[in-house]
Amino acid sequence: MGEECMLEKQLVEESIRQSGLPCHALRDLLSIGVCPRCIFRLFGVHGDVYSCLSLSSSLLWSVLDLSNGHEEATDCKVHEGSSSPQDLKVGPEFCVVCWGILQLSYDEQAQQTFDLVASTAQLVKGEGFEIDSFSLEVSVPPIILGNERSVWLYMKKRYGSESRFQDKFFSGSISVKDALRFSITKSLEEMLAVKVAVRSFHIRFTYTHSDASSKISLVQGSRTDGHKKQKRGDKELLEGIDASDLEINKESFGLDIAEQDRIFQVPPAKVNQPCKVTTLCYRTPVYVGGRYLKYSRNVSQTRWIIDEERMGETSVEEIIGNLTLSILKADSYKFHAAGREDIDVRMLGSGRPFLVEIANARSLSSHTEFAELQEKINNLEPRIVRVKNLKEVGVDAWTILQQGEAEKQKQYAALVWISRSLEDEDLKCMSSIKEMDIIQRTPIRVLHRRSPLERKRMIHWMRAERIHGSKQFFILHLCTQAGTYIKEFVHGDLGRTHPNLGSILGCRAEILQLDVTDVKMDCFNS
Repeated sequence: MGEECMLEKQLVEESIRQSGLPCHALRDLLSIGVCPRCIFRLFGVHGDVYSCLSLSSSLLWSVLDLSNGHEEATDCKVHEGSSSPQDLKVGPEFCVVCWGILQLSYDEQAQQTFDLVASTAQLVKGEGFEIDSFSLEVSVPPIILGNERSVWLYMKKRYGSESRFQDKFFSGSISVKDALRFSITKSLEEMLAVKVAVRSFHIRFTYTHSDASSKISLVQGSRTDGHKKQKRGDKELLEGIDASDLEINKESFGLDIAEQDRIFQVPPAKVNQPCKVTTLCYRTPVYVGGRYLKYSRNVSQTRWIIDEERMGETSVEEIIGNLTLSILKADSYKFHAAGREDIDVRMLGSGRPFLVEIANARSLSSHTEFAELQEKINNLEPRIVRVKNLKEVGVDAWTILQQGEAEKQKQYAALVWISRSLEDEDLKCMSSIKEMDIIQRTPIRVLHRRSPLERKRMIHWMRAERIHGSKQFFILHLCTQAGTYIKEFVHGDLGRTHPNLGSILGCRAEILQLDVTDVKMDCFNS
């Protein structure tokens, strides 16, 4: 036996000694097919014993001096009809409680070799994830709770007179999920060269078993027998139970003891097929924020396809999103912005705040990467979109964006035509307007996709700037509440916006060109 195996055997011996586990009970549980990790967790044993790679039934038998079927103590007898240590080596059998979840590697007669730790490390590296830490998530079949209760009933029937085996003798037990974490965390940390921490990268194990579904059906049938109507949602509720989150007691699964004994064999039946595990590696979304400027009047904010025909040259969303996806080596993205401008409206000045929600990024984000990303976007030809202040932001930035879309101020510059000559009195009139309320019914141009509502908005201020050599054209600068329809405020939208610039000046008014010049949101500044 190698030095490492000797050390692990000593650790098992020490765990048994310090925990005061009864020899006869350990032998008995081994004989009915409970794996060592389940034995230790059911008795509430903590420590490094779970991470022993060589921890197996044969090792525990040898620690108990039973590797040759030898019985040396009168208080350590295996129950009649149980398997001997030699019998346990025949055929691929798995733990009758965890159904192989805590048997981390096996090959024997299963015609395959499976090693949970090695396969997980290979998956993480194979998918190209760069990680600085990881967290473990585990989902197990709820029916394992019934297996634990079967063992509880078995031990109570055999050893109920002993103080250790009273009603609550499993009350300090460790869940299968926690025991699995204890078992593999150290090895995974070594293989991945990083530590466990509550961070953005997650490894999720989802265990399923075909027999679990059939037993759930039996439980469901027993819970509804004798009732005229089946309680809606019972099966879904049961399937949502996590075995490790429930106390093992006589009311498990809402069945009486007789029904539980009928469904869950005591002791549990032998298991020839282990749980199937699906391993998923993923990173929680990365949020990249900044401000964008749009210089073209033929570029939409988001991808715009009507009847399979693209509207405009491209979109701000695609330019920024696709490059971000490439740099961070992610699966997909979602683009969010603080409001939107029409395809024919430029976004100038300070730019419009935006977020790109990046799903499952393989690359660790850094200041250098964001600087590289910003440079790539800004150097694209033709230069129709530019970004600034690009950086990683927290998920709370999404809430700030939503608030800004409805509550913040936005500034515009518009080229306006009126049906008569612009007078000095008109300039004074527009400049005198401060904090003016307007009512806007949903514009005709968006009625096909917006609810027909009346919205109260505010014009904070306006000022007009003459254009040299022109009597009917001028530049209108205005600051409004976010969500104001600027084109409709100028021309009135057949009276659906009131008051409007045309009614204020007493003439027809039209916008020929419109630019957004400022969207005030301090959190997206540099």
